[in-house]
Amino acid sequence: MFDQDSGQQFLIPKRFSSKSFLINIIILSFAIFSFLFGSSPLFAFDDFLSIQKHSFVTDVVSKVAPAVVRIDIEREIEMEAFESDLLDPLLKDLLGDLGTLPQKEKAQGSGFVIDRKGLILTNAHVVERVDNVIITFQNGDQVDGKVVGSDLVTDLALVEVKDLSNLESVDLGDSEELQVGDWAIALGTPYGLESTVTLGIISSLHRDINSLGFLDKRLDLIQTDAAINPGNSGGPLINSEGEVIGINTLVRSGPGAGLGFAIPINLASRIAGQLLTNGEVVHPYLGAQLVLLNERIAKEHNQDPNAIFLLPEHSGALVQSVIPESPAEKAGLRRGDLVIKAEGDSIVDPKSLLERVENAQIGMPFQIEVLRNNQEINLSIKPAALPGIG
Repeated sequence: MFDQDSGQQFLIPKRFSSKSFLINIIILSFAIFSFLFGSSPLFAFDDFLSIQKHSFVTDVVSKVAPAVVRIDIEREIEMEAFESDLLDPLLKDLLGDLGTLPQKEKAQGSGFVIDRKGLILTNAHVVERVDNVIITFQNGDQVDGKVVGSDLVTDLALVEVKDLSNLESVDLGDSEELQVGDWAIALGTPYGLESTVTLGIISSLHRDINSLGFLDKRLDLIQTDAAINPGNSGGPLINSEGEVIGINTLVRSGPGAGLGFAIPINLASRIAGQLLTNGEVVHPYLGAQLVLLNERIAKEHNQDPNAIFLLPEHSGALVQSVIPESPAEKAGLRRGDLVIKAEGDSIVDPKSLLERVENAQIGMPFQIEVLRNNQEINLSIKPAALPGIG
């Protein structure tokens, strides 16, 4: 360094070089900042690294897992005394009908606590034909549970455990707010392996269960690619906030394997309330088997020279058959009628009609409009309670 006044040149000592000077200033600044605001800012970076060691899944699972339970059941089934296929035909004729023998069948499923007083939600098929079950909590505690009620139409059941307090329960989300692509985390006990977690996304919404081959059910499902395996049934499907958005119910095997399905929590919550109050759920029914009809299907049928009759080229729910002595038969509904309106709303397929029937009142007039021989006819049907399917 050169001093213009004295004309002398001064060298800065090495220990006061610009690089060292800058480092000392930074350290001094941190020290002053820590003195004024505490020492935590110095370790903020370390805390950040520590947080990054775990994903958001870790946080939500730790929140929900204590409320997830394993359900063990034992039911009595009838088995053939001897396997008929292994008996010689002559011996079979000689012995005649050997009858059946009662045997015990053991099975497992999952569930989750929805109320700190001991209410557990699960699938109806998990606790079907049993009254008492064994509930195993995450900490290993086992207690007896009692089936409060079940609804095979929606595959939902409510189980109660008593003499327990301060149980961990889940937070329920809103399945109506779901969007395709949202995170989906499945919890349960597949194959008896407790506290199993799988991660995926919401693949589709409002998947009609009838399209999957379950014609005795009435509900739309949440589709997810989060793995759902045997034993996962009844466990919760949760979102990234740790809220339950669905109940794991089935998985597709064979072609298209890897797709899981869950019952929306909004429906499950409503059904659980009815089960708790009444022990059962009453579903209205008309008593008609329906198939989809639209203009394309009708035109293809009508162009067939071998067609016995012509179909109306209109969208709706085509009556394929009418159950004898049902509300539909008593009201005059016939095979071949095309339902195009219900309670003033347009009907474009069987699903849209069933949705309106589900909201109808038992014994109260339910107005429909049908096409019969190219004429519009109004019918008034009084829905009855759906007979038991179990």
